[in-house]
Amino acid sequence: MIYALSLGAMTLVATALAGYPSVRLLRRLKIGKQISEWGPESHQTKAGTPTMGGLFLVAGIVVFTIIANFFGRYSIGLPLAVIGSLAVLGFVDDLGSIEGRGQWALNRRVKLVAFIGVGVAAAFGLYEGLELSSINIPYEGSHDVGALYIPIAVGVIVLTAGGVAVTDGLDGLTAGTVAIAFAAYGFIALFQEQDFLGALCFTIAGAVLGFLWHNSHPAQVFMGDTGALALGGGLAVVAFMTGQWLILPVIGVIFVLEGLSDAVQIAYFRVTDGKRILRMAPLHHHFEEIGWNEVQVVQRFWIVGALGAAVGIILALEV
Repeated sequence: MIYALSLGAMTLVATALAGYPSVRLLRRLKIGKQISEWGPESHQTKAGTPTMGGLFLVAGIVVFTIIANFFGRYSIGLPLAVIGSLAVLGFVDDLGSIEGRGQWALNRRVKLVAFIGVGVAAAFGLYEGLELSSINIPYEGSHDVGALYIPIAVGVIVLTAGGVAVTDGLDGLTAGTVAIAFAAYGFIALFQEQDFLGALCFTIAGAVLGFLWHNSHPAQVFMGDTGALALGGGLAVVAFMTGQWLILPVIGVIFVLEGLSDAVQIAYFRVTDGKRILRMAPLHHHFEEIGWNEVQVVQRFWIVGALGAAVGIILALEV
């Protein structure tokens, strides 16, 4: 416990300090975010804010993990590989959203294939490499699901990465909720005496909080898909490594609500030929449209995320 928390604290400080030169470099390179015209009008003032901050966030995670929590604990290589792979995918996608340059985006099919490819590799790593194939049901116990584990893992990894990416729309929203979720899984891993996995979770939570130092409102830098996809995929893999993936929708309740709100809004819009359920999707924009200011939305979503994490930990300890 002490080692895991200490590693998290050191990563937090180091990432926060690394953020200063990193943000200056991003500004110098003119890596500014192009704000979508379909979002709230108030967000147009954020145009040009440096993006791809996920680069120094992921770098902090990788460096501290390799130095202090990798050798002799090589199973940690799996979540690191997923984080790195999705960071690269997010980086390529972020390149198409830089202000003042030709706007483009990865083809949806290409992006989906890449998502699924990473998910499949991770699923086989969990199933074949780490020999995991069980589901832990609160108050009921652990059950083996056999080869069905693989498609479930692929789906959960892809959906979680997507849900975290959709959540990344307000200053500090994703960083705060992701830090809470990883901290929750960190406590679960430590309770299971998976000290190395707990240390990884707190390393990631620390790095995200260090990033939040620069991403809090008004944000000096955005993480972009470079960070959001990497964190979402890493969170899903950690959940499977603890065996507590069934409660991921509880611990990651904000990511579920955000992802569902976006999907339902799009589907309803198409089916009803232009009608909407929410004033604007994803969910955080809806609350802005009904009068909550950005800080209120973020802090209230953090509270809901913390409640979900507390309930998730309780459920995990009841297996």
